[in-house]
Amino acid sequence: MHWPALAALLGLSTAAQAQGFQMEWQEHPLQLLLAMVLSAIVLIMLMYGVRQSLFSIQRMFGPSRYPYAGIEQAVWPKLTVFIAAHNEEKVIADCMSALLKTDYPTDRIKILVVNDRSTDGTSTIVDAMVQAHPGRIEAFHRKNGKPGKAAALKDAMRHAVGDLAIIFDADYTPSPALLRQLAAPFLDPEIGAVMGRVVPRNVSSNLLTRMLDMERAAGYQVDQQARMNLQAVPQFGGTVGGVRISAVESVGGWSDDVLAEDTDITMRLLIGGWKTVYNNEATCYEEVPEEWSVRLRQVHRWAKGHNQVLLRQAWALLTSRYVTARERLDGLLLLNIFLMQPLLLLGWVIAAAMYYLNSADVMTLFIPGTLLLIYSAVGGFSAFLQMTYAVLLDGHRQRIRLLPLQMLNFVASLPTVSLAFGSSVMDRFSRRELVWNKTPRYSKQVHA
Repeated sequence: MHWPALAALLGLSTAAQAQGFQMEWQEHPLQLLLAMVLSAIVLIMLMYGVRQSLFSIQRMFGPSRYPYAGIEQAVWPKLTVFIAAHNEEKVIADCMSALLKTDYPTDRIKILVVNDRSTDGTSTIVDAMVQAHPGRIEAFHRKNGKPGKAAALKDAMRHAVGDLAIIFDADYTPSPALLRQLAAPFLDPEIGAVMGRVVPRNVSSNLLTRMLDMERAAGYQVDQQARMNLQAVPQFGGTVGGVRISAVESVGGWSDDVLAEDTDITMRLLIGGWKTVYNNEATCYEEVPEEWSVRLRQVHRWAKGHNQVLLRQAWALLTSRYVTARERLDGLLLLNIFLMQPLLLLGWVIAAAMYYLNSADVMTLFIPGTLLLIYSAVGGFSAFLQMTYAVLLDGHRQRIRLLPLQMLNFVASLPTVSLAFGSSVMDRFSRRELVWNKTPRYSKQVHA
């Protein structure tokens, strides 16, 4: 083996390091291989820790960027509001009622309920609302076809008017001004998608909903807005947002065989040269899971869908001529975000093995002790830093007391997300049929 060349490849710059590497390889090859893998994991985790810390600092101390603020009067484009509904009898009436109060010009809007194979009282409630408000609300009752939100939207898009589609899940209650806020960026012809902020409305239900409120705040108030500010890759979230229909069609339309249709369309729009905008002031309220079993199923679906997009779109993102270097880097980090949990679990296993093999010092051949110290200080706590800054920005300082309990949420998600990675890889090669798990609703009564 050509030791100097291998040493240079691994970044072992000094003769002493190269000699130490050669001796370890001859005497303890297994320990050396474990140290190499663990070092790579630490560097990846450190990179994500620095990224999340950068986002937190930018949001706390840096300027906010939203070029479309202040647009109140315009020749508003025609748009179709799609309400995605599957067994939503508990919440669908409230969503429709809220949209009927919009201040968007009534001659420029069509509200279409996409009732996808519901077996409860959703159809009856929707039909009653359509009859009570003729010309304001229409229903698209989907009786068969592929399961999943993306498949339903794909079928419903042919009933759209105008070039804009604003999408809400049925448990959302939009404010009267929200449609204008979401439509304004589309006056810019480069914009392919717009995303607003999601805020839980059942925060006070139990400990889990309080923790998820902090998680949502970190994801939107800090992560999404920082990416917008830094001209990186804000993400269309599939609800409380909209897309330009012609842009979606130009990149191949909705993918009905992926669980994370929002991440999929975000990436394909980016690869095709379209921009996504995030508006932190365009706020809408949703229900979050109140049971751990529901929460973990939701996380599994998100992680699996995200990894499906990673396997499909990573190479196209790397090679697209429309994507800037900054967008390419942030897009790749975004696509790989749900690989961090399996990597962390793998790292823990390797670290334990190296401890029992009495070879922890081999790590210093690849990573200086100062970097390991920085990782210990930043890498594992950056996500909690985002939550801290998010609740401070929102003016909810007292919620910081829940921060230590977020470790429970993190640990509970670790095996779920790790299993989702394996499942997404299996689906990629086995062509298994997509399975969509419905998130239960918790409203106490049906509002007719």
